[in-house]
This record gives sequence, C-alpha cells and structure tokens, in this order.
Amino acid sequence: MRPLDLAVIAMYFLVTMAIGVWATRSQRTAGDYFLGARNLPAWSVLLSIVATETSALTVISVPGIGARGDLTFLQLPLGYFVGRVVVAYWLLPGYFAGEHDTAYVRLERRFGVGTRRLISGAFLVTRFLGDGVRIYAGAIPLALVTGWSIPASIVAIGGVTLSYAWLGGLKAVVWADVMQLVIYVAGGIAALAIAWEMAGGVSAALTAAAAADKLRVFDFDLNVTSTYTFFGGLVGGAMLTAASHGTDHLIVQRLLATRSLVDARRALIGSGVVVVLQFLLFLLVGSAIWAAGRAPAELGADQVFPRFVMDALPPGIAGLVIAGILAAAMSTIASSINALASAVTLDFYASSTGRSDPIHLMRVGRLVSALWGVALIAGALGFYWYATGNDTPVVVLALSIASVTYGALLGTYLLAGIPVVRGVHVASATVVTLAVMVVVIFAKRLADAEVAPFLAPIGRLAWPWYVPLGTSLCVATGWLGSQFGRERPS
Repeated sequence: MRPLDLAVIAMYFLVTMAIGVWATRSQRTAGDYFLGARNLPAWSVLLSIVATETSALTVISVPGIGARGDLTFLQLPLGYFVGRVVVAYWLLPGYFAGEHDTAYVRLERRFGVGTRRLISGAFLVTRFLGDGVRIYAGAIPLALVTGWSIPASIVAIGGVTLSYAWLGGLKAVVWADVMQLVIYVAGGIAALAIAWEMAGGVSAALTAAAAADKLRVFDFDLNVTSTYTFFGGLVGGAMLTAASHGTDHLIVQRLLATRSLVDARRALIGSGVVVVLQFLLFLLVGSAIWAAGRAPAELGADQVFPRFVMDALPPGIAGLVIAGILAAAMSTIASSINALASAVTLDFYASSTGRSDPIHLMRVGRLVSALWGVALIAGALGFYWYATGNDTPVVVLALSIASVTYGALLGTYLLAGIPVVRGVHVASATVVTLAVMVVVIFAKRLADAEVAPFLAPIGRLAWPWYVPLGTSLCVATGWLGSQFGRERPS
C-alpha cells in the first residue's frame, strides 16, 4: 500500500476516534447515550439513516451487481422510498405519542411486556446475523490494502468501531455517520470519474453499456422467481423498508432522537431520495468498471470494486475510496452496537429489574455495548468461514437474513390494529413465521443437497418476496389464532 493512501486511511481513523471522544462531553444519562438527548437536527439524522443502512455492502456488492448485470436493482430502492412514506404517516405518530425509548415500547402497551421482549429478541437476532455479514464485507478491502488476512481485518474494523461507539453513544454514531457518508460518496464519485475516463469517456462507457443492455432499469416480469423486477422491487422493497425503518430499532432509534415528529418525517422521507441516488451512483460505478475492461469473469462479484481500487486508482484517491468503504462498514457496525445495547438495556434489563435510574442505565448500556461489539466480531468471523468459496453477493446474503425476521416484525405491528388479537396470538404467529421463513431461506440448499427435494419450488422464490410472504403469514396466523380463541355464542 502506498504511503499517501495509508496516510488518508490513518487520518480517517483518527478523526472518527476524535468524534467519539468529543461526544462524551454531554453524556449524563441513558437518554443522552442512547437517544442523543432527543436533540439531533433532522438533516444529520437523514444522513445518518442513509449511512447506517448503506454499510460496506453497498460500496462493495452493488458495483459488482452493476458490473455483472444491469440497473434493475434500482427497482428495490424505489420500493424503499414508498415504504418510507408509509412509515412516516402510519407508524411515526405513535412513536412520538409519549416517551418511547425503543421501537418496542408501543407493543408492550398493546400486548404486554412478553410480546415486547419477544419482538425485541427477534430484532437482536436479525441485527446480530445481518451485521456479522456487514463486518465481513468491510474487511475484504482492508485485507486487500494491508495484506492482512480477512479474519485479522475483521478484528481490526470491529475493534476501532467498538471504541468510538462505546465512548460517544448515539451522538457520536450519528455525527460519525455524517462524516463517513461524505467520504464514501466522494470516493464513489472519484472512482466513477476515473472508470469512465479509462473506458474512453462518459459517452463511450454509456454507449457500450447500453449496447450490452446494462442500462435497463425496469423489468415488468410477473415471475416471483426473478430477483429484480418492478413489482418485486415495489412491493418487496416497500415492505422490507416498512419493517426495517418502522419496526427495526436500529433506524427507529435515530428517528426518536430528532426534535419532533415533523423532523423525523423529513429525515425519513428525505433519506429515501438520497438512497435512490446513492444506489444509482454505485451501480454506475460497476457499469463503468465493466466498460473499462476491469471486471474479468473469473473475479468474484464482491471483488470487482476493491480490485479496481487497488489496481487502477492513483495514490490518495485509492486511500479515499478504501477509507470510504471502511466508513460505510463502520457506520453500520457502530449503529448496531448502540441499538443492540439500547434494546437489551431498556427492553430486557430495565423492564425486568425495575431499575429506572438514567445514570445507572447508562453504565449498564456501556457494558452491554462492549459485549455486543465482541459478539458482532465473532459473528463476522463465522460468516467469513461460511461464505468462503461462495460467489453470492454479500448484500444479497445480508438482506436475505434480514428478511427472515422482518416479515414477523411488520406483521406484529399490523396485528396491533386488529382489536381481537392478543399477545398470545402475536407470540404464536411470530414463532410460526420465523420457523417457516428459516425453511424458505434454506429451501434451495436443502433441495440441492437432496435432503428435502420437495422444497425445490420454494427455493426458487426471489428474496425480495420474503418479507411480503413473512408478513402475510404472520398476520394470517395471528388472526386465525384469535378466531379460534374467541368464545362461540350458545
């Protein structure tokens, strides 16, 4: 690695750590640590939401998708925008009706503390599994840059991220996210400009991509086995976002940290616009790399962009892009550490012990943050060994994992609107949905291994339909349970 690139990366790490130290100045209570004293400006939360959901998966995998395929992936973020609008006017008002410390307080008020803990537990599992993949993804470019092994890179990224997240809480996480988003977007723009130049200019690159049908955006095929279609993206993307941004504490925590419902809506809907543009940027980066002849078929999809950075970008710019990839990885990891600690501290510890002293809860939260940071590093190491030799883009792997529980989470909030449904019905519907979705996720592997060949048709279902399937199953199971439990007239 060239000295200038290393200097850029080192500077990034130092500034990130400085933000963590700076944020400790105003921390006195659990509300300060987990919710930034509910005083964060809307624009910073908007950018933090984008940085958090983007992670290194976007910066690494999406260019690979653009290089290997076309722009039909954009149909998903269009659905993401629709889902945000729905959440802004359906779920957000309830979160601002009283003091909500986590996304699951409202479920306790409707169904009882047991349901709150069950759904919070589902969130913990989803975050742990999904973010293990994200840490693994962020370690790939660091390994290429330094020559370290991927396991060593996982430990390095996880350790630095844990340090500033543990120190500064949500306030440090949000302001670090803002800086990190600027860095990785700037790196993406620089990479796109250089790749276009190597391909003979913007016009030549786009003309070549159009001739190869790599600029196609819409696919109106009604086949549910096709991954990126308009209806799959619109329905699946909207429902995935409704779950991730309306029921997942990772995002809801940020919205609760804004100053008002109006600010939360601006941050949420505005982030949808930025996400669409961001996905377009990194898909075009992949298309430009392909047009420049820098995406050989033998190279894994997730290796296309990191290899281009190392081989083609000049000193300084390569360091900026690598820092951007690390920034994207670290923004999501830090957010997860804080959100996971918040859920455990407030949904489990505080509600079980009855302890409400905000100073004590902040101390507990810091301890839990450290434990979750270590657990996420261990999870990332596990996914490294799982994914070795597998060319499935890690962004698809992470979203598939999230889809296991997101259907149950969204279904639970829909069931809250049905008066006859009780906590026991929600609990049974959640368990059934999670069990079925695990089978759906692994159906293809089980069928291919001839363990359960009858699952082959289910294994062909495209992953954007996982959340609609899980949501429908959860609502149907919960409602049916409530009907069987009702007293019949004599």
